[in-house]
Amino acid sequence: MADANLLINQVDRRAGMIVVMRLLGVDIGGVIIQPADDDEDTSFFGRNYLRTPAMPGVFEALATLSDGSFDEVHLVSKCGESTEQRTREWLAHHDFHTRTGVPTARLHFCRTRPAKAPIARELGLTHFVDDRLEVLGYLDSVPHRYLFRPRPTEVDAHAAHLPGVHRVESWPELVTALRGG
Repeated sequence: MADANLLINQVDRRAGMIVVMRLLGVDIGGVIIQPADDDEDTSFFGRNYLRTPAMPGVFEALATLSDGSFDEVHLVSKCGESTEQRTREWLAHHDFHTRTGVPTARLHFCRTRPAKAPIARELGLTHFVDDRLEVLGYLDSVPHRYLFRPRPTEVDAHAAHLPGVHRVESWPELVTALRGG
């Protein structure tokens, strides 16, 4: 195999071929959309949630990753129904799908953190990015897990999962890591 980091996750039995794919999963809150703050004008949970900024470099990074580094990029977010609606509106308002090349059909929501694991397994994700170490601990089917700008309390509470993840602090750093793994 040309790249030992690639997983064989699909087999086309009709043609007798093995198809090697790289499939990326990305959390939304804290990874794509900046974490909520106490400023009513920019907090995702305030009335001006559409003004909540994106993480620096996210649009360019995902456009780059969607255009050849990965066969598919999926967004996987844990949230309640009202936050799901706000998230969809935020993505539309910021023209996310056009700017990144990630289609709306690859947007997935669940209601609990552990519920991200069956989504990742069903999609056959090979790489996943989340700001919560707890979530990455559930994703045992995903060989390449990336912890994005975690809160220190999150790391302290779930430190047992650290050996299985790569920690990154920015989208440029993440793109470099993803291209190497």
